[in-house]
Amino acid sequence: MPDLIFRDARPEDIATILTLCHAGDARGADTPPFDQDTLNDPRYRAAFDEIAADPNHRLIVVEQAGETVGTLQISFLPGLPRFGMKRGILENVHIRSDRRGQGLGSDMVHWAVERCHEAGCGMVQLTSNKIRVDAHRFYRKLGFEQSHEGFKLLLE
Repeated sequence: MPDLIFRDARPEDIATILTLCHAGDARGADTPPFDQDTLNDPRYRAAFDEIAADPNHRLIVVEQAGETVGTLQISFLPGLPRFGMKRGILENVHIRSDRRGQGLGSDMVHWAVERCHEAGCGMVQLTSNKIRVDAHRFYRKLGFEQSHEGFKLLLE
């Protein structure tokens, strides 16, 4: 890995993580502008604290040369199917747009998969918005298989 540092996020990383997630928004040109005024909304800190307090979740920032270049969340989900196999779930995998195409995303996903393996997971899953065809190609290149159709039900 090209001198990447993977670490658990700290509260002061919240704004950077949200900025990276917004930049990777799948709506492209239809993405509303990022409202910097919302960064101090206490719901972000409450969500961060909940993630940080649960050993089955890790919010990760990836640094290179002192700069944050990526972020992802890993969740470990126990289950009964497949004789109680635990699954690793990757969420919000984002690389800074000016660092894409340099292999950093592959390094991040490989690192996360290894953490899942170490945690005893027998499978790693992720979802990706249907319109992110470049991301789908990227995940297939890393060995992920498009095996299921995902569904969402917003409860707001």
